[in-house]
Amino acid sequence: MANTEEKLVLVTGGSGFLGAHCILQCLDAGYRVRTTVRSTKSEDNVRKMLKAGGATKLHLLTFTIADLLNDEGWREAAEGCTYVLHVASPYPAITPKHENELIIPARDGTLRVLRAARDAGVKRVVLTSSVAAIVYGIPLQKTPYTEELWTNVDSPDVPSYPKSKTIAERAAWDFIEKEGGSMELSVVNPAGIFGPVLGPDFATSVILVQRLLNGDVPGCPQLQFGVVDVRDVADLHCRAMTNPKAKGERFVAVSPPCMTIQQVSMVLRDRMGNAAKRSPTCVIPNFLTRLVALFDPEVANVISELGKPKDMSNEKAKNLLGWQPRTGADALVATAESLIEFGLVKAA
Repeated sequence: MANTEEKLVLVTGGSGFLGAHCILQCLDAGYRVRTTVRSTKSEDNVRKMLKAGGATKLHLLTFTIADLLNDEGWREAAEGCTYVLHVASPYPAITPKHENELIIPARDGTLRVLRAARDAGVKRVVLTSSVAAIVYGIPLQKTPYTEELWTNVDSPDVPSYPKSKTIAERAAWDFIEKEGGSMELSVVNPAGIFGPVLGPDFATSVILVQRLLNGDVPGCPQLQFGVVDVRDVADLHCRAMTNPKAKGERFVAVSPPCMTIQQVSMVLRDRMGNAAKRSPTCVIPNFLTRLVALFDPEVANVISELGKPKDMSNEKAKNLLGWQPRTGADALVATAESLIEFGLVKAA
């Protein structure tokens, strides 16, 4: 890209799985990048992750301290930036006791970033939302889910994470409409993010592959979900950041079709050989999963989704932005290979 070094991109949450890959692609394109971390202690770890990912332009990267939970640091973080990729958002492996522990940081943190970006004269913000803001609490679709749909947060069976992503994204669109001035917004809604990890800090979705490889899962619950490679999600963020057609648009980031946990396990066994010998192939009956849910709150969170197809369309991103993602199978294999490379699974 021409003159990219004249443009500064703020990537929030640079220590995260997707945030690090967004930094990698921005640096590779020649942009100067500033990233937020919650502590200076994270800087060395981020640099190690980026080096593991093949970064060659680390001289273009700087760090700043900011936390989604308070105002301090966000004005300085956004100052001088042309674009903002707001990737940071809470996604714990264990659901908190109260949904507001997720909702408040997601919503208020997003608004803090948007206000700082607007005040700094940022041209466009790309917000990382989720397909969780699209597919929950609404009637099952006969056709693939698209960007036109929204999760119904008033539905009683919607877990706290989809609520937090939906409320945060709604708040972002409302802000742009009422207070955003000339600043533009684009939103990326990824499905389950897999792909190459850059170290021991990775997305919660990757834990599924780790547990399958370790044999920690006795069988395969009847759950279906969309899969996408983290490198392709980062690529879509970069396309949404600069393409005029992305202004005011949402983009589902997924590589159809959706997959069951059994299909994920079979891909690992077929492609990874002996390294995936512990991955289960048997399907757990729904009644047994519901029984386990009586004692395990994490399982209880997904009970409403048992057996529900979650096919999603990526046609909008492909047609408007020319996005071409890897296959879901390739994303899963890249996940497994990197987990093995970093010694994050049991030895075969």
